[in-house]
Amino acid sequence: MIYLDYQATTPLAPEVKAAMLPWLDHFANPHSPNRAGREAAAAVEHARTQVASLLPAGGQLVFTAGATEALNLALRGIAGRVVTVATEHAAVLDTTEWLQRQGRDVEILPVGPDGRVDFDRLRAALRTPTALVAAMLVNNEIGVVQPVGEIAALAREAGALMLCDAVQGFGRLSIPDGPDLIAISAHKIHGPKGIGALWIRDGVSLEPLIHGGGQERGLRSGTLSPMLCVGFGAAAALAAERREADHAHVEQLWLAALDALGPGWTLNGSSEDRYHGNLNVRCPGLDAARLLAECRTIAFSLGSACASGSGRPSHVLRGIGLSDADARQSIRLGFGRYTTFDDLTEACTLIRRAAEAQQRFAA
Repeated sequence: MIYLDYQATTPLAPEVKAAMLPWLDHFANPHSPNRAGREAAAAVEHARTQVASLLPAGGQLVFTAGATEALNLALRGIAGRVVTVATEHAAVLDTTEWLQRQGRDVEILPVGPDGRVDFDRLRAALRTPTALVAAMLVNNEIGVVQPVGEIAALAREAGALMLCDAVQGFGRLSIPDGPDLIAISAHKIHGPKGIGALWIRDGVSLEPLIHGGGQERGLRSGTLSPMLCVGFGAAAALAAERREADHAHVEQLWLAALDALGPGWTLNGSSEDRYHGNLNVRCPGLDAARLLAECRTIAFSLGSACASGSGRPSHVLRGIGLSDADARQSIRLGFGRYTTFDDLTEACTLIRRAAEAQQRFAA
């Protein structure tokens, strides 16, 4: 199987696995005052420092069960009006829909064909008193990079906080200055599933989402897993160490993929403001769902893993102005650190041939 679904999840790094394994046997509760508990707590705090090193200074990091929980904590932990973007992850859009049912005022802004937010619309939205603006750094479906720093600056001018879903960019791109809250996840940077975090700027107060023993500075009660925290920390440290090499590798893979796919494909979203480990393209006449079945030796996607199986066209692709037919002709290829040129070229060649065969039989 050739794995090209890096936006859904990434392979566990061998170094991360090695760091985690001792904590299968070291089972102490990191919140216990005994020696074993203190050792576990020290490992958790070291991991917290490793993860925080990739984030802005002047904030605290709260471990969560994943980025979805982190985003819920941020969105539900601040009272007041929320402004967000139509192409956000379901963890944001579904939560804001829930907030609306609770009587909260929510405004969802459209994007242009390039997938980027319209600043005139944002400025207009912020004329109404707003508590929080939520925008993701790198779109999980099309890889478009939002101008998060500029969005945060406008939010601050209007007296609002800014929440950044940085899941797809963390460890790969620098996080711009400006956000007050940043949600991240371990398994998108070759770490374990089941752990994420919310970075909270100093001075920002949130209502807790989960109540109990008061762990994680009273914002996220529950016993932490030292093994998962250690894995997250090791993945973050490795991402920092390998950032330049990973970036160069992804840039070369991007060019190789475009070359192997050949002409006839159209890029979805901005061709300039995007992360090149995400290649979302469409081909006229393609039945993408059928293509997925025809290319069983390749793991790729038609969009967000969270929305797979719904039968509905991608809200992101519709958000950038594509028709339902266009959306159903689109595929997403995700690649990164452990993708080889040979595997990527083979996969793209197979995809190209299968797409050409569909077109021939449809003619």
